[in-house]
Amino acid sequence: MVQKAKILLVDDRPENLLALEAILSALDQTLVRASSGEEALKALLTDDFAVILLDVQMPGMDGFETAAHIKRRERTRDIPIIFLTAINHGPHHTFRGYAAGAVDYISKPFDPWVLRAKVSVFVELYTKNCQLREQASLLRLQLEGGGSGGVDAGKETPGLLAELSARLAAVEEQAEALTKQLGEEAADASVVATAAHLERKLTGLRRALDALEPGAGGGAAMLPLQG
Repeated sequence: MVQKAKILLVDDRPENLLALEAILSALDQTLVRASSGEEALKALLTDDFAVILLDVQMPGMDGFETAAHIKRRERTRDIPIIFLTAINHGPHHTFRGYAAGAVDYISKPFDPWVLRAKVSVFVELYTKNCQLREQASLLRLQLEGGGSGGVDAGKETPGLLAELSARLAAVEEQAEALTKQLGEEAADASVVATAAHLERKLTGLRRALDALEPGAGGGAAMLPLQG
């Protein structure tokens, strides 16, 4: 069963959080509320999130300052941030949002369908990355077991490699479909870059699996499994 992704909603107004939950509930993911920048940073200490929807205008720590803290933390710096704002101060205000690390900047009132579509892309990317890490972890475990498991481990290796290959093929197919969808929708450059990074990691894992096939002549030292 695929674990649901978590989406962090940050806004100091309860009615805005309620509206966001109504819009995003159709995605069937886990929605986490935060009513301030401080509360959002606390949630990010323990949980992993696919994307953050961050209100700009908040008392105390505003959205820009909150984003700056998020991007300074190694654990959270790569989480996509979508800024939401009820005001528009022109290009300079928008540029400040992107400079703070946002991947998108949406003015209220926004189109619910557009917001849901944008968030769904980041959820898909997050899910594919999680699946990729799982495949890499399984492969590492097999390599460690194969090096010290003796005859039994050797007998199990072909079957496990075939299973890993099949799982990876499913992820590759989904990633290819997602990349094609992004190209057709003329998605933001940051989203396309993230998808391309995912495809490169998938390619590296595929090469690693191919190198382990009998007669391939590959070895564990060749596996590009970092990250």
